[in-house]
Amino acid sequence: MISYENLWATMRARGVTQYALIHKHRVSPSQITRMKRNESVSTHTIEMFCKILDCRVEDVMTYHPDDEDRG
Repeated sequence: MISYENLWATMRARGVTQYALIHKHRVSPSQITRMKRNESVSTHTIEMFCKILDCRVEDVMTYHPDDEDRG
């Protein structure tokens, strides 16, 4: 499973709010909702967050194997 927990921590550390993402950076509210729910988003969306937050992919998302993936 992909988790976006790191995104929220990175946003807090950089002082970037969801309001700023939507109104200043023109991020779609639906993309933010998808990430809150740990649903899939495009690599374009990940890249956009990395540019806005001036961070690495690891600062936005992490991979956690599901029990099914462990064999």
